[in-house]
Amino acid sequence: MARPIVAIIGRPNVGKSTLVNRLCRSREAIVHDQPGVTRDRSYQDGYWGDREFKVVDTGGLVFDDETEFLPEIREQVNLALSEAAIALVIVDGQQGLTAADEEIAAWLRHFECKTLLAVNKCESPELGLAMAGEFWRLGLGQPFPVSAIHGAGTGDLLDKLLTLFPVKELYEEESEPIQLAIIGRPNVGKSSLLNAICGEKRAIVSSVRGTTRDTIDTFMIREGKPWKLIDTAGIRRRKSVNYGPEYFGVNRSLKAIERSDVCVLVIDALDGVTEQDQRLAGRIEEEGRACLVVVNKWDAVEKDTYTMPLMEKELRAKLYFLDWAEMLFTSAITRQRIDHIFKFSSLAVAQHRRRVTTAVVNEVIAEAIAWRSPPTSRGGRQGRIYYATQVATSPPSFTLFVNEPKLFGDTYRRYLERQFREGLGFEGTPLRLFWRGKQQRDAEKDLKRQQENASN
Repeated sequence: MARPIVAIIGRPNVGKSTLVNRLCRSREAIVHDQPGVTRDRSYQDGYWGDREFKVVDTGGLVFDDETEFLPEIREQVNLALSEAAIALVIVDGQQGLTAADEEIAAWLRHFECKTLLAVNKCESPELGLAMAGEFWRLGLGQPFPVSAIHGAGTGDLLDKLLTLFPVKELYEEESEPIQLAIIGRPNVGKSSLLNAICGEKRAIVSSVRGTTRDTIDTFMIREGKPWKLIDTAGIRRRKSVNYGPEYFGVNRSLKAIERSDVCVLVIDALDGVTEQDQRLAGRIEEEGRACLVVVNKWDAVEKDTYTMPLMEKELRAKLYFLDWAEMLFTSAITRQRIDHIFKFSSLAVAQHRRRVTTAVVNEVIAEAIAWRSPPTSRGGRQGRIYYATQVATSPPSFTLFVNEPKLFGDTYRRYLERQFREGLGFEGTPLRLFWRGKQQRDAEKDLKRQQENASN
């Protein structure tokens, strides 16, 4: 990792996620009064002065193996500490020192990373020092009184944090990573897929619906490129989601689609394509994201030589929104074809960002018209395409200059998009075709002329 990592550690409901949002100047981490909202470890970028670092939010530490998810949460904290340069321990100043805080402090002594102690919920500067005083007994060094909600004391905390970082020269500059979002409804195997890709237990996996409640960011190098993998909460229909942690998790998942470069849409091979899968496919296409469809749990399907092509045909018939996306049949358990995910995702991103010269675009248009002429209206007026040019990337977007857009119906527009794909490629990415008529161009010229006259 190119930047030092700060792991946020503490028992439940001491304000860890609130402080993460404060330190990173964001609202990415889900904050809720209910204990156990954060379960997996979630990464964000932070900076202070001239230093950049990564902050990893972790679940509340409780040393009770009988309560659901607590052993898994502790394992996630373990993994966070193993890669962290600093463990930032958060305690609750209003509740005071507890036996759980002492147990965490004793447990941290088994790790080699440096520690820093923040006493949260110290809104009053005068009382803050008194509230923080009793936490000297933890043996973790000077306790810093802070208020994650109001920001009091966080500047002093960050100043101290910088003094504990390794020498800046030890860290190389990193290029902007490709953002890959793992999208799907609950229990299709998204977290299992992430763990298989990473080769470690990166996310908690359970048959309990809604185990993943927040987006989980993972950084790695694959195919010679830096990647940021975003595991998301399962997306159910909005009317099925109650206000609370799941509601916020679903919103984070939908935002992950918007900010991603490529979406991996995970389908359950046993369930096939459901109505919710179709909604997610439509959302990916609407947002203009590159996409790879991954059919997970392939190991659980009884199959012969013809099973895969027949199932692909059936799935594509229902996922017509994404007929341009590659489809990959995988198993997170056996790791079958897991390594292909980066290969196909990398190709999709390259096509998503690709630009084609105007000359090449018009060669494709000329060949398409030669094979199939534009339609003619009932009045005998035929559509004409003068020329076309690419106007944007991510997704690739083209403007076609024509005599009258209304003369080109949906059938001919779909035909031209197919010709674009056959002639230019663009596998794994949606295309946008914009149609501009002569009247539109004349109106734009008149408006521009009026603006120039007004400025003179």
